[in-house]
Amino acid sequence: MNADKGRVLVTGGAGFIGSHTCLALVGAGWTPIILDNFCNSSPTAIKRVSELVQRELVLVEGDIRDTDLCEKTLKDHSCEAVIHFAGLKAVGESHEKPLDYYDANVLGSHSLLRAMSAASVNRFIFSSSATVYGVPQSLPLTEDHPLAPTNPYGQTKLAVENLLRDVAQSGQGLQCAILRYFNPVGADVSTRIGEDPRGIPNNLMPYIAQVAVGRRPHLNVMGNDYDTPDGTGVRDYIHVVDLAEAHVKALERLVSHDGSFTVNLGTGTGYSVLDMVRGFEKACGKTIPYEIAKRRAGDVASMYADPALAETLLGWRASRGIDEMCRDHWNWQSANPNGYDTPVETPA
Repeated sequence: MNADKGRVLVTGGAGFIGSHTCLALVGAGWTPIILDNFCNSSPTAIKRVSELVQRELVLVEGDIRDTDLCEKTLKDHSCEAVIHFAGLKAVGESHEKPLDYYDANVLGSHSLLRAMSAASVNRFIFSSSATVYGVPQSLPLTEDHPLAPTNPYGQTKLAVENLLRDVAQSGQGLQCAILRYFNPVGADVSTRIGEDPRGIPNNLMPYIAQVAVGRRPHLNVMGNDYDTPDGTGVRDYIHVVDLAEAHVKALERLVSHDGSFTVNLGTGTGYSVLDMVRGFEKACGKTIPYEIAKRRAGDVASMYADPALAETLLGWRASRGIDEMCRDHWNWQSANPNGYDTPVETPA
């Protein structure tokens, strides 16, 4: 794992997807330089990634809205590109705190682009979301589907996408890869890093995992009267390791080709809430109790990707299915029942 391809600033590198991408970058010969303010992550994640790759990773504690710090970090470490994960990401919370979401996500990205311009760094990979599509007019979702987000979180992602396109078309030399994620789940097989949300999980899989490990009494299934095979919402779940590998492919595409691109990162297969419950029960050998609750405002019945363009452009396709997703997520949660706050056992 000789890191000789170059250095990459990874904002939000201590988060769920960021930490897995740092691991994938090192495995592919890149050196991640991590910037994180730990508002929804733990420095323990980077400590564990460092242990897995057997070398100390550079970690800068700070905020992307600190333009001077971003510029200094880019220059001090001679970064060649930026992978931008840092931001707020809870759909429900975005309705309650839109100012916070526009501040962190849009103004933060603007600050980072200013810093990149000052440091003459012109390759940018953006962590976007399938929420930019809004209510699907047709399935599977292709990249040319109309963009109509239904919540402030999605609006901030679309605002940054538009900002990136405008800068890329301005002749300033920016190359950007816009990666629209579907639903990341799972964990590295080492069980050392995984998803560890603060407070009540906003996403299905960590909630199921916390029920399985005994932290929560039951799962609330938000609606069972959708027009789907079992009445529960259908989503495109993607293993976080597949997702991390896609970022390496996107980086290498930016290095080897001129121009910018936008791609979906999903599997192309939709699974219902109850499919995921059954998959997790198989993985953990336990029954997952659940109760049917009212639909959540803004939820759609089905949403899944057409992943063909990512395969054409990047030579990437998700290879891990529901069994691996559930197994790896359960192995992470069972080894770390309280996430990164789980005490490390020491020999007697």
